[in-house]
Amino acid sequence: MAVETFDSTKEFLEELLKKVADGRIQLPDFQRGWVWSQEGIASLLASISQGYPVGTLMFLRAGGETRFRQRPVEGIHTVSKDAESLILDGQQRMTSLFQAITLNAPVQTHDERGRKVAGWFYLDIEAAVNPEIDRELAVKFLPEDKIDRNPRRKTTLDCSTPEKEYEAKLFPLNQILDSSDWAEGFREHYDYAKPVRELWKQFSTDVVKRFERYQLPLIELGKETPREAVCQVFEKVNTGGEALTVFELLTATFAADEFELRPDWEQRRNTWLNDSRYRVLEHVKDTDFLQVVTLLATQERNHVWLAGGGDRDRAPRVGCRRAEMLRLSLEDYRGWADKAVGALLTTAEFLYDQCVYDTRFLPYGTQILPLAAIFATLGEEAETPSAREKISRWFWCGILGEMYGGSTESRFARDLPDVVAWVRGKHSVPRTVEEAQFSAGRLETLRTRNSAAYKGIYALLLKRDISDWRTGANIKADTYFDHVIDIHHLFPQKWCEDQGIPRDRYDGIVNKTPLSARTNRSIGGRAPSSYLGRIQEENRISTEQMDSYVERHLIDPEHLRTDDFETFYEARAALLTDLVAEAMGKPVTPSED
Repeated sequence: MAVETFDSTKEFLEELLKKVADGRIQLPDFQRGWVWSQEGIASLLASISQGYPVGTLMFLRAGGETRFRQRPVEGIHTVSKDAESLILDGQQRMTSLFQAITLNAPVQTHDERGRKVAGWFYLDIEAAVNPEIDRELAVKFLPEDKIDRNPRRKTTLDCSTPEKEYEAKLFPLNQILDSSDWAEGFREHYDYAKPVRELWKQFSTDVVKRFERYQLPLIELGKETPREAVCQVFEKVNTGGEALTVFELLTATFAADEFELRPDWEQRRNTWLNDSRYRVLEHVKDTDFLQVVTLLATQERNHVWLAGGGDRDRAPRVGCRRAEMLRLSLEDYRGWADKAVGALLTTAEFLYDQCVYDTRFLPYGTQILPLAAIFATLGEEAETPSAREKISRWFWCGILGEMYGGSTESRFARDLPDVVAWVRGKHSVPRTVEEAQFSAGRLETLRTRNSAAYKGIYALLLKRDISDWRTGANIKADTYFDHVIDIHHLFPQKWCEDQGIPRDRYDGIVNKTPLSARTNRSIGGRAPSSYLGRIQEENRISTEQMDSYVERHLIDPEHLRTDDFETFYEARAALLTDLVAEAMGKPVTPSED
């Protein structure tokens, strides 16, 4: 990824603007729009009029293997020549200068309040040659009709004709690189009076000549520079703006081959957005999708290398880090995108089977990506009971071991080949399964759905075919959505506080279970012994039937009927620990207590 070829030089502003005008200098399509304000442009013009430095430009030589769709600088609709260079750093400056001093049209910009304005930049000749006046104060901006008006719409300054410009001694900056005709008209307007000739002479020396002779430092990267280096350099020099995503960069790259990535992605995303069965995929982003495609493409390159007898230590890496995503070719994308979509739908169905129905209770959104890559790789092999058991175990180890909470790309790269090989019986237990641990003491600290393990235990309870206490209905997918199921306290908060039970004790997952909103309203702040009787009476449920509903939630109903919080807590914690151990396929680490 080294940038081994670049040139450092200087080029006259006038020549650079000519190249911008005819298209020899253009923008890569990943550059965002021109955003400089009227005040920012005025400051830039003032600096150049004094010969002050305004920073270095950075270009990429066009014509190499790293191709991006190109577009002209804003304000240019057609170009006569092919791009020789693409602007990586300096877009705002070059566009501002082109619009202000080369384009014979009003500058479309905005004021300091963000309101859109259009107009022309002028220099007050007398103010510009006065060393006591700040040069920025000499720069004037007039509306499109070149007439300035006060709030009562009364004209305060009119430069709508050259004669009126001469009279106001305001020089139009779009004439600065070819000022001879305007200068002659200015002198003639005043009958070549000596004071006017001297004024223009000084203005020409102090201002005009500086624009004509102004040179900008320029660094140009060679056309051999690889794509990931171009993108990294671009983001290093554009620290003031919002970072570009890999998706935006690849959109510009693929567009050079006449392929529109964004519409393609949006069409694919609609596959699951328009189907409520796949709502768990709602937050899958464009870059997430590219990561799945990249995992599959890099895995194929790795397999081809090894199948050809290549050295394993030098085999292409399986992964989906930023650099690997930026190396994704259009051929890679086209080859794997359909399989990635199908695998994501299979992933949603798998999550549904695990009782993870929506994004609100999805433990790790990131785990969807390697899961999809695993299903894409295995295809029908993933449908056997043995395969599903292994994939489920890996899934729950990732969640309950909280393995996907930090940097995830390296884990993606390990889990994909590990799980695939494990399912095919060619490898030992995946490292995520081997490394995952759950301490019994962790139950004490699981209090909100910010924790993956908290949401995991919630889903595991749903998998037990538990019933809602008020209706006896099975809390599965349909009931889950129709009855607004959520996780609620068993010993209510108010009752616990009245009994002096600490919040960090009663507010954890041990004292919670999935119930409908209506059942939770029936519980209110009452003691369990009270609300169980009330629910039974209101819904004509026998004690035996109610006890069976409660037991399915891994709760001894006697502990609720006697309001015995401590006995309940210890017993349920032990049962939840067993539930976790069963899902992970390994013992839970004993609590340090």
